[in-house]
Amino acid sequence: MIIDLRSDTVTQPTPAMLSAMMQAVVGDDVLGDDPTVRKLEVYAADLFGMEEALFCPSGTMTNQIAIKVHTNSPGEVICSDIAHIYRYEGGGIGFNSGLSTRLLDGDRGQISAESVVQNINPDDVHAPPTQLVSIENTCNKGGGSIYDFEEVKAIAAICKEHQIPFHLDGARLFNAIVETEQTPKDYGEQFDSISICLSKGLGAPVGSLLLGNNSFIKKSRRIRKILGGGMRQAGFLAAAGLFALTNNIDRLKDDHELAKKIAEILDCHPLVEHVLEVETNIVIFVHSERITTANFLTQLKENGILAVQMGHQQIRLVTHLSLPKNVLQLFKNAIEKIQ
Repeated sequence: MIIDLRSDTVTQPTPAMLSAMMQAVVGDDVLGDDPTVRKLEVYAADLFGMEEALFCPSGTMTNQIAIKVHTNSPGEVICSDIAHIYRYEGGGIGFNSGLSTRLLDGDRGQISAESVVQNINPDDVHAPPTQLVSIENTCNKGGGSIYDFEEVKAIAAICKEHQIPFHLDGARLFNAIVETEQTPKDYGEQFDSISICLSKGLGAPVGSLLLGNNSFIKKSRRIRKILGGGMRQAGFLAAAGLFALTNNIDRLKDDHELAKKIAEILDCHPLVEHVLEVETNIVIFVHSERITTANFLTQLKENGILAVQMGHQQIRLVTHLSLPKNVLQLFKNAIEKIQ
């Protein structure tokens, strides 16, 4: 048996989700008449207390649309130096929007309000105007780290004071929400736009949502079309997203508990030097120089475990709903054979 811990994007739709997809009533979403897509968009907007939502194929697209709509080149985006929008979206900030980036150091991808205010460019022809601040919660490369909500509010206040839009890459936002006291509406009050993924821990096969006010989403719909993201009978996919939002949020805690137990197993291995703090469903560990990352991954694969490299001497494991019940024992058996 192969245990796929490469990402929570590898989940398979459950029978109940597949049933919901096959029963979906569909239309042509580009023409605006797919009822299931509209139901998903309205549901998500209401969930976050925001005016409107837009269904897109991927989180990269929702992030890149948001950046494009909020800004006007020349300009600059403030984000973490390990932010997904900078590290893992193919250079889209420069390619799609013609912007430079101001990269801030932070605690596992979490930038501070103080660092944001210190890096807003002055009104000077030598510097591109600061046009957007973006944070990622939870932070992928930060090991699924969760922002302190008081820091989020502090950054939001600075953005409001300086009239700079504030975007949230919330690909795994629900992983943060189930571990804290905040609600989706709490986040909706702080941000000008929010991107959420349905195809990660929530278990849908495809899709992300972009949330914002009516004017923002109207402009975003145009950019989605330009980027090739307009879909026709997308209601079959939207039905999976609706099922995910109404059935799979609370169970994310199960993934978090499993991730913590995997971290405990890794902590005991002689070739593991350090495991990043586990807050949600991502486990990142640093291995010894006595073994190469390629060798570690190969041995894991030979013993039925799939994982990915996440930097120098770093390997990432991600828990999700499609794992078998005996995954812990299988993982323990596999990791004990690594040498």
